[in-house]
Amino acid sequence: MLTKRIIACLDVKKGRVVKGVNFAHLSDAGDPAELARRHAEAGADEIVLLDISATREGRATLLDVVRRAGRGLFIPFTVGGGIRSLPEAAAVIEAGADKIAINSAAIANPALITDIASRFGSQAVVVAVDAKHNHNRSNWEVWVSGGTRPTGIDVLAWISEAQRRGAGEVLLTSIDRDGTNSGFDCDLTTRVSRNLQIPVIASGGAGAAQHFVEVFERGHADAALAASIFHYGLNSIRDLKASLAAAGIPMRLPC
Repeated sequence: MLTKRIIACLDVKKGRVVKGVNFAHLSDAGDPAELARRHAEAGADEIVLLDISATREGRATLLDVVRRAGRGLFIPFTVGGGIRSLPEAAAVIEAGADKIAINSAAIANPALITDIASRFGSQAVVVAVDAKHNHNRSNWEVWVSGGTRPTGIDVLAWISEAQRRGAGEVLLTSIDRDGTNSGFDCDLTTRVSRNLQIPVIASGGAGAAQHFVEVFERGHADAALAASIFHYGLNSIRDLKASLAAAGIPMRLPC
């Protein structure tokens, strides 16, 4: 069985890491470079940095923040937010990222997925999907612009297209569960995982070790991403991995 990954997420606004609930009510969580280093030392398998206000503000990713956060990291480093073109993706890679996460720009221009994959390889392309449950239609809808704007696009249809166009991974965030510490949306994660041949990273709702067990076993996720549970010391990555290994989840344990 393949090792499951634990990924620490840094949501960045105006150069600082922030965390909120349901993509709102943001509070300061610290310096991106310091938190990236701390999470890596604690045993995170990867770091994801998302410049969450770049798209809404119509600007490119803050490359100085990427350089500082990525300096000295020896684990995969994914960066997203405000990347709308191949040259912008190349600039982020040059600044120190190993992978590019695209969300709103991929919806607006799906060919961007193929462009980046052709230049850097599919392994470098993470399509981020912010999903919200549509109770009227009993499905999940894709939202963009930092989870502020619905698209009317069905999540399962979109992730299938993203895979066809060359995405190497899907970062799947449940807006409904984001920051709630109530557990991952395993129903959503299961449906997406069963429709893809590429890895699925589950995000949104982590609050306890059991939530990770559930999303790996019941949700069939390949990786699980969290933020506040790590930023505010609710659980250490080292202790989390030990708990998961004890539950039979294959983990890369920190030294």
